[in-house]
Amino acid sequence: MNKRDIADIRKHFKAGTDLLKINTIYNVYIQAESSEIFHEVSQPFALLDEEQQDLFFTNFKKVLGGKLGVKLFEVKFVRQSDNEDDNEEHAQKILYDGLQTDDIGNWRENMQRMALKMVQDFHYEKDLVITFIRGNYYKPTKRSKDETDSDIRDEVYSTPFILCSMNQTDLPKRSLVFDFNEKEFKSSITLDPIVNTTSPVGGFLFPCFTDNAADVNHILYAAGKTNKPDHRFIEDVLNGEEIMTAEDNKTVFEEIVKEVMGEEIDSRTLAGVYDEIHNMLMVEEDNKEDGDAIPLLDTKEVERVLKAGGVKEVSTEKVERAFQKILEDKTYEMNANDVVPSFTSKSIKISTKVADISINPADLRYVRQVTVDGRLCLLIEVEEDAMVEGFKLISEELLK
Repeated sequence: MNKRDIADIRKHFKAGTDLLKINTIYNVYIQAESSEIFHEVSQPFALLDEEQQDLFFTNFKKVLGGKLGVKLFEVKFVRQSDNEDDNEEHAQKILYDGLQTDDIGNWRENMQRMALKMVQDFHYEKDLVITFIRGNYYKPTKRSKDETDSDIRDEVYSTPFILCSMNQTDLPKRSLVFDFNEKEFKSSITLDPIVNTTSPVGGFLFPCFTDNAADVNHILYAAGKTNKPDHRFIEDVLNGEEIMTAEDNKTVFEEIVKEVMGEEIDSRTLAGVYDEIHNMLMVEEDNKEDGDAIPLLDTKEVERVLKAGGVKEVSTEKVERAFQKILEDKTYEMNANDVVPSFTSKSIKISTKVADISINPADLRYVRQVTVDGRLCLLIEVEEDAMVEGFKLISEELLK
């Protein structure tokens, strides 16, 4: 899935839309003490009152909020076993069966099995409410230039889906309230746990959508916190393959570059490497039509980027050895968007004992580390006088 697909389905979680229909909702209350189901209920989503529907819509949007590689991760299912008994508990089979069945009892049974997988051999600190919905997502086909008067909803892609959200509960705080009937102040004695629907601790969407078609071999996993996916959940509950976060990819790229050219680099070369990757992204942005696939950096692209950035003595063999040493996989492809700092903010951090400086990657070439009278100095080329606490700094001729 790409960010546009996610954003499109996310915006339709609202009342009154005709492009997304939720058929059934199934809620499971898990007690933290026992990790067992305390209560469960399945019902048509339309039977919920309007206020409850709005709360769930907000919750589902939260599940699908965040950036790919940071909070959302497309996970590939591991191959199912040749053992039929093992396959019965494989998440892909459970979810696929739940999606295909017309029997509400079977749907509920399959989602119950998924809920129990989530708490098996894992203890949550607070009671947990797991919500499953089953529905249909409709996406209009792309209009041709000749279709000037046709309704964009005449033809749509229809994709059935299952979305899951996991939400912890909190006990209400004791408070002082005013009773209008008795006309007196009282302490609040409400003990009903509050389901924290605004901060889901996890979830997923099945299946993924690729080129407007369902991809049942992948599932979109939603982490509770940025760059902190639950690897146990991905591998043991979703039966998915290992994933890399955007932060992981950035670290891997840095280690590969160090392996190829060493630990030291001048600012102009580093700026050139970042510029080359940024240009790749801009070209893709200008050329994209239907989707927004991000360019990938494999060994060949990394070699090209480093050479274009000005790195000396780069070879195919060096880059492949670096991939093999760092990743143990010469075929790995990194998301180019993960490894380059943001060009829309001062995302480059320069740290020294004297000061910490933040600059835009485009301005990195104007920063140099130099030696003046045997002392290490940071030189920043500027186009105007520098101001410090309202004072204009005097220019000093130190460098010949």
